[in-house]
Amino acid sequence: MRWMILVGLVWAGAAMAQDTDLELVLLADASGSIDQREIAFQRQGYAQAITDPEVLAAIANTAYGNIAVTYVEWAANQAVVAEWTLIDGPDAAAGFAAALTSKPRQAYGRNAIGAALVEALRLMDTNEFDGWRRVIDFSGDSVNSYSGPTIAEARAQVLAAGVTINALPILRPGDPGRAHGGLEARYQEMIIGGPGAFVVTAETRESFAEAVKRKLILEISGTMPDDRTLARR
Repeated sequence: MRWMILVGLVWAGAAMAQDTDLELVLLADASGSIDQREIAFQRQGYAQAITDPEVLAAIANTAYGNIAVTYVEWAANQAVVAEWTLIDGPDAAAGFAAALTSKPRQAYGRNAIGAALVEALRLMDTNEFDGWRRVIDFSGDSVNSYSGPTIAEARAQVLAAGVTINALPILRPGDPGRAHGGLEARYQEMIIGGPGAFVVTAETRESFAEAVKRKLILEISGTMPDDRTLARR
């Protein structure tokens, strides 16, 4: 009986240590292929999504009733646009959205995807939150990476830490060269991974905010789309 009590105390301590359902890094492309107008468009899309009533309902329906989220833009360097925020209702979501849309661009240069993934992991490891789940929400319009650790090395490091990587490839129907034909398949093979990992695609500018909203609801609820692209195991 005594050992059962001790086991129960250990499990209770572990449960009490966790203070949020999800630690979520929104890792957005700010490389040379993304101009200033598109930077603003992406930020606005995430700001609109995080304050959407359906997203807020998904957050309220989690075991803890909140999530911790930060927004980071990546290029040759990485820059935190919105600091870690505990989203537990409309006011916190509105504050996060305001931070997203009020800061100047700080990430420049060519792609360094591996470095971006490693930085996202570092931000999770050093924040003040202890989430039941940890997810990197990666978006971009290519799989080129010109500096820092390789995508494969960084991905392996992130997955070894128990973090899931989901992806939102941004397609360019009018510019197939820039979209690197087959981008979704390449994100499946090279980027996503971990339990329940998936790809949700932004087909056009007009569908970007809706794709972000759909992706956030899936990540927050811990479910996968019916038409998901599953990760390598």
